Amino acid sequence: MSVTVKICGITTADALDAAVAAGADMIGLVFFPPSPRAITPDAAAALSARHTGGPLRVGLFVDADDATLAATLAAIPLDILQLHGEEDAARLAAIRARFGIRVMKAVGVATRAEVTEAITRFGAVADLLLFDAKPPPDATRPGGNAGAFDWSIMQGAAVPVPWLLAGGLSPGNVAEAIATAGAPGVDVSSGVERARGVKDAALITAFIAAARGEAGARGEAGARGEAGARGEAGARGETT
Repeated sequence: MSVTVKICGITTADALDAAVAAGADMIGLVFFPPSPRAITPDAAAALSARHTGGPLRVGLFVDADDATLAATLAAIPLDILQLHGEEDAARLAAIRARFGIRVMKAVGVATRAEVTEAITRFGAVADLLLFDAKPPPDATRPGGNAGAFDWSIMQGAAVPVPWLLAGGLSPGNVAEAIATAGAPGVDVSSGVERARGVKDAALITAFIAAARGEAGARGEAGARGEAGARGEAGARGETT
């Protein structure tokens, strides 16, 4: 089965076009103003309208209230709501019940025990799970600020729903991450950027190719990703 790939933090037509052309399964639209990748609902709607169908539209929210979710959904139809804050299982269930949209819960992990705890807490209420690096204590954003975590802690984890691996991924390391974690899907943001918040079409293409083991992908990643995206990811490892 092909690895599911999500390109998060899409804000421009060039980035969206590259993700669609390369065969991304999901694109992430960040509705969290403090993020350098934040986008307004109206701008996201205009961007999404460039392509009918294609990747699933995932809206990323951090502890958003119902009014914020409703206003966003009124502007742009979303396929999945990614909850990247302190939402508990009851909040996930309430959002699913009110809006009738699939919910992905993002959780920061550093140990196998934390992976198990996340599965216990959210496995029965989330439609998808995203395992990310835990942010440092002084982080201002919840998404993977600490870079990559030890992917081996995911090996053999009995995750009852589809799940994605995130945090510090790039064209140069995604194949290793998938093999080590046994991940059925991956999520990337800063690892396909040439500058903070600025996506690079060639890196998006290289990342998707590398994630799916396509010929030549690792060579391209070595030429572009090791010098660019991997450095960015190592410095920030951001997904929001």
